[in-house]
Amino acid sequence: MSESKIRIAILGAGAMGSEHAECYRELSEVEVAGVFSRNRERASAAAKICGARATTDPIELIDDPSVDAIDVCVPSINHKEFVVAALMKGKHVFCETPFALSIDDGRAMIQAARESKRILLVGLLMRSIANYEHIHRAVTSGEYGKLLGVTTYRLGSYLRPGAADHKAHYSDPSTELMTFDFDFIEWLMGTPARLHAVAINAESGTPGEISAVLDYDDGRIATVLASGIMPNSFAFSAGFRANFERGMFELENVFEAGPPKSSFTFFPAEGSSYQVSLTGTILSKRNCGFSFNRFAARPTGACSIRNTR
Repeated sequence: MSESKIRIAILGAGAMGSEHAECYRELSEVEVAGVFSRNRERASAAAKICGARATTDPIELIDDPSVDAIDVCVPSINHKEFVVAALMKGKHVFCETPFALSIDDGRAMIQAARESKRILLVGLLMRSIANYEHIHRAVTSGEYGKLLGVTTYRLGSYLRPGAADHKAHYSDPSTELMTFDFDFIEWLMGTPARLHAVAINAESGTPGEISAVLDYDDGRIATVLASGIMPNSFAFSAGFRANFERGMFELENVFEAGPPKSSFTFFPAEGSSYQVSLTGTILSKRNCGFSFNRFAARPTGACSIRNTR
């Protein structure tokens, strides 16, 4: 690994690959060595963002001895192929979500990280977002009493043909959306004793909207709702309610053109509700910056794996 800059190669030049290229451009400690896409024009467009070379050959970047880490932004069905290949070549790997579409693929990637003694970091970024961090601090400090329950939601139209965010390779809400909130809830409440879920199918016959209840032996519950079949006119929305003994926090995010419209409100047990002001960062930039810090801090030969549940 270079002492001055970490050299990262991006596999995938779609929406996320291009966004990651833009984020890395803002990190002085990172140099993007190259961007891969099967489509030469897409590869060139994303590479231009960060001053990198474009290629239609992913192995060219994986085999490059000057590359320290691989950022995998290809469709999830291809994650195992590229993640395992990169780890076996001694690269650290940042993998976008959904991490895997099968348990076997997920286990294979985790095993490859263990065998190669390289970092495999999955983009479950909720733990690094200010609003979510605030709830975790409230749980650990006990300032508002015991956390009684959590409700989360992620609602969009991405499974509907004709929707602005529709992609043929997107998976059902259990992997595309709910993994973020399952990770958040486990961070706050630990592993549940039981999970119950029901679903409404999309036109394709696969789950389109899922409601899950996580049940804990101490009587607490968490509810996770996710949908990809909202009307096409419905703006993607995500948020949570965290109910404590002495008050409740509610986060509401609506994603339309430009930055999300966001409100973070506290409802005390007594008195009036009020807006909570927090200092945060752009989500993807924070995500990429966190990846860089992990790569920079971990010496060669160490292994750190953060996997989805």
